[in-house]
Amino acid sequence: MLDDALEAIQGLDNYTKEHRMEFYKPYDYQLAFHSAKGHGTNSPAKQRGLMAANQIGKTRSGAEETAMHLTGLYPEWWQGERFSHAVQCLVASNTNETTRDRCQGEMFGDPTDEKLLGTGSVPKHLIGEKVRKPGVPNAYDSILIKHTSGGWSKAYFRAYEQGPKKFMGYRNDVTWADEEPPLLIWTQMLRGTISTDGIIYVTFTPEEGMTQVVAGFINDLKEGQALIRATWDDAPHLTAELKDQKLQQLPEHERAMRARGEPLMGSGLVFPISEEILSVEPFEIPLHFARINGIDFGWDHPFACAFIAVDRDSDTVYIYDGYRKRQTLPPMHAAAIKARGDWIPTVWPHDGLNTDKQSGKPLRDVYSENGVNMHHQMFTNPPPVGEQEGKGGNSPEVGIIEMLTMMETGRFKVFTTVKPFWEEFRMYHRKSDGKIVALNDDFICAVRHAVMMRRHATTKSVRAPVQHISAGISNWGN
Repeated sequence: MLDDALEAIQGLDNYTKEHRMEFYKPYDYQLAFHSAKGHGTNSPAKQRGLMAANQIGKTRSGAEETAMHLTGLYPEWWQGERFSHAVQCLVASNTNETTRDRCQGEMFGDPTDEKLLGTGSVPKHLIGEKVRKPGVPNAYDSILIKHTSGGWSKAYFRAYEQGPKKFMGYRNDVTWADEEPPLLIWTQMLRGTISTDGIIYVTFTPEEGMTQVVAGFINDLKEGQALIRATWDDAPHLTAELKDQKLQQLPEHERAMRARGEPLMGSGLVFPISEEILSVEPFEIPLHFARINGIDFGWDHPFACAFIAVDRDSDTVYIYDGYRKRQTLPPMHAAAIKARGDWIPTVWPHDGLNTDKQSGKPLRDVYSENGVNMHHQMFTNPPPVGEQEGKGGNSPEVGIIEMLTMMETGRFKVFTTVKPFWEEFRMYHRKSDGKIVALNDDFICAVRHAVMMRRHATTKSVRAPVQHISAGISNWGN
């Protein structure tokens, strides 16, 4: 009897190990990732990002979903994309070793021990022919997996370090990228899903900072895309004590990235300042704070207007509101500006002298005629001591240095609700040669114009109530 019981327990243990997918109970964030709807649609997202903290199970999420598509075995709770046929799948990570150890290991078991084959997310009895990867011990180049339709799915394993050419020519139903791929490889992955109407998902911690791939998910979701974010707080297996212990072991500049999945702030950022230092919750602007608006003209790239308040006692600026819109005519922009206060002076850059195509008038005049309180002079930096107004030039670097100094000294604050600022702030960076990348910087430019012209900010005039004096009392001469 005891031997039978032990044998049954051993059999159950083996079954559990070799059918791991059946016992996958996703956390809330994992469930949200698997079932995410595409932006602007009510259908499963064709392109998904899971931007998450370290060690919370993001790679497990990718491996379990990939196994479901390869086998056709979907759990009852599944609400994402389904394939009723065998699929071709591409799996990739940074290096051949990380692809083997993390992706292959999660899907098929520890690659260093052949006896553990089948203890990953793909059930052992469905694993077919395997092709080894030359020059990479224990790594697979491809592998067949039995699908419920009766056909054989095929999974290819690649590494970003192999370069974009290794990702060309594939037509994939499913693509799983574990960690963020370089842009050229990401575009090849996307291309590989066009003819198949396939799906692609990336599970990553944004260690490379605000790259174009990351910025696309965070700031510019296209129709059919989705982004799920997860932090240590979304992983029940991490206790408060363990999280605190891990956090203290990390370098301070990496903590937000490791614990909350926020893009790493690197040396390439123009403003390498923590968001916590700059952000403030919205409050009612005191009457004695001066106000000024800054605009940056645009059509194909957005028109932007930054609304700032200045505490002159401490020379602190508060960006309290923002407006940004592309391919919209001046009257609409003007209405949005006036709605925030038509008395507030609005400063404008040199292209305000360019001719408006609709009216033939300078843009500055068009906005003035539409009721915007346009400043009488174009934007310039503060003039040198002893020089006349307008002699400060318009160098962006002068403004960048001033803004950075104000940030570092606690004199630059931004309401948490000013979405255009935070979107651009997170990706505003320099190239390796030190030049600022002039993309997605329209609102930042508008902020710079306002900050550097804050000497012209003004407070709202409040007219004192008229006191009426009776004729008998006021007739002092009689």
